[in-house]
Amino acid sequence: MILERFRIDDQVAIVTGAGRGLGAAIAVAFAEAGANVVIAARTKSQLDEVAERVSATGRQAHVVPADLSDAEATAALAETAVERFGRLDIVVNNVGGALPCPLLDTTPQALRDAFDFNVSNAHALVRAAVPRMLETAGGGSILNITSTMGRLPGRAFAAYGTAKAALAHYTKLAALDLNPRIRVNAIAPGSILTSALEVVAGNDAMRTELESKTPLHRIGEPEDIAAAALYLVSPAGKYLTGKILEPDGGLIVPNLDLPIPDL
Repeated sequence: MILERFRIDDQVAIVTGAGRGLGAAIAVAFAEAGANVVIAARTKSQLDEVAERVSATGRQAHVVPADLSDAEATAALAETAVERFGRLDIVVNNVGGALPCPLLDTTPQALRDAFDFNVSNAHALVRAAVPRMLETAGGGSILNITSTMGRLPGRAFAAYGTAKAALAHYTKLAALDLNPRIRVNAIAPGSILTSALEVVAGNDAMRTELESKTPLHRIGEPEDIAAAALYLVSPAGKYLTGKILEPDGGLIVPNLDLPIPDL
């Protein structure tokens, strides 16, 4: 049965930024497919809600409230997973972000901060996780969450877009270094209806613009990304590594222009 290839029964996954949005949807999807999950984010109350959803599937979630802007705290999740569940098979680097800012107002420090939060912290977890994956599971799968703004130009996204583009290329480089036992792929989501998009989606005019400029004429749902994530980390995607999957409604140009004036 082809559906069996999407099962990850008894595997163990780490999902960062799992308190809400994409991370929460991915963690629950993995549990529905048979995995136990270590879920990490800043806010414990949000993680507890996700853990309840995981428990409802019959699987287990281990909650780790942590400041994931701290590379050491992020890297420590690998050992936590092994201590709690005895193995580590999957890592999802979902935590990240940077606020939009006009180019000339974006300081070099802002660029460094965006790179550290989106790329350096992901690398810290990869370095910690790979030896434990090899020791406990014989291999594994790493998934990085990038963004459509890492491949499409948009005003005010110099820091965020540059960092996400770096994470996308890091994915390809890491895949070559870690093959054949560790697969490394990424997802570059488009406009997804999470809390980060609520300000835009709650404005009728802006939501209409988003939808009309997206070829599929709708905003994505977190489950769209969770389904892609499950494909990439499960045996269904076992012949993919070093690839960037783009669930973005078909975008070839940005679907929202921020009101940044011309020079």
